[in-house]
Amino acid sequence: MKPRLLISESVNPLFNLAVEDAIFQTMDASQQVLFLWRNDQTVVIGRGQNPWKECNTQKMEEDGITLARRSSGGGAVYHDLGNTNFTFMAGKPGYNKESSTALILEALHALGIAAESSGRNDIVVTQEGEVRKISGSAYRETKDRGFHHGTLLIDVDFGRLSRYLNPDPKKLQAKGISSVRSRVANLVEFKPELNHEVICRAIEAQFRKKFGEIETIEYISEENPPQIPGFDAIYEKQKSWDWNFGQALHFSHLLDERFPWGGVEIHLDIPRGGRIEQAKIFTDSLFVEPFERLATALVGVRYHGDEIATQLANIGEQYPQFREEWQQFSDWFIAAIR
Repeated sequence: MKPRLLISESVNPLFNLAVEDAIFQTMDASQQVLFLWRNDQTVVIGRGQNPWKECNTQKMEEDGITLARRSSGGGAVYHDLGNTNFTFMAGKPGYNKESSTALILEALHALGIAAESSGRNDIVVTQEGEVRKISGSAYRETKDRGFHHGTLLIDVDFGRLSRYLNPDPKKLQAKGISSVRSRVANLVEFKPELNHEVICRAIEAQFRKKFGEIETIEYISEENPPQIPGFDAIYEKQKSWDWNFGQALHFSHLLDERFPWGGVEIHLDIPRGGRIEQAKIFTDSLFVEPFERLATALVGVRYHGDEIATQLANIGEQYPQFREEWQQFSDWFIAAIR
């Protein structure tokens, strides 16, 4: 079959990741596929990562930053419109991540960027003796096919990257894969005229050079989604809290704070699925009953600010004499888990 090229005109990460997953699940294993896309203001985490451990979820919520879990492994990355993302898909034995990495390197070389691969996942540029990462990758393989996807840093806002990928010093005892931070650089530092469109054309040219005539270029968007059986269900899964947050591995969270009216220590146990399995609350406050009720009410609730806020409000209504103190505690608790 002729190679297939898809270019997304959407910058919605949940849509783009759903497209990627849908193509991978339904593609003909004899076909080579290239998907080019980019996302606006997103933190994308690996399949095995804990978002609360990897990201500053409170700052992300404050700034309207999307969190999206991808189907491949690897670490957390920040995407904005200064990124270009690529995905190569192929059936086996044609799938070869070294070959697709080489294609990206050839595209960069054609643009005058002296990039080289480094280790298993990265592409780097050496500037004045300093190695700078300009691309990271992740992989996924099944029995008969595989994909290699990655991001090229063109003109990313590194201030936001550091804001969202540095989690709060929460007392989380969390399992999962931790991200490794690297010294990064934008491609515009080496060639100021580069942008998403230029990079895409360079990658497309190398794809055509390697595989010959392509079937067609498919431009897709939320208004013009790919005609793939089951796409709507995959998109709904990608948008769901259960996938993006609830897939976190079992972890526990210890929170403590001292208020003018007493100290509070909270122990939460959250298994995979993101719902609180056990809650213990200790306090030297004179008002013990609302905290005892809260510990019971939290069991089975999603580890999410809005749902916990509902439980806090319900209990607070039962203790009007403790209203001001309970509001102070509630504001702190909700902020602490976001």
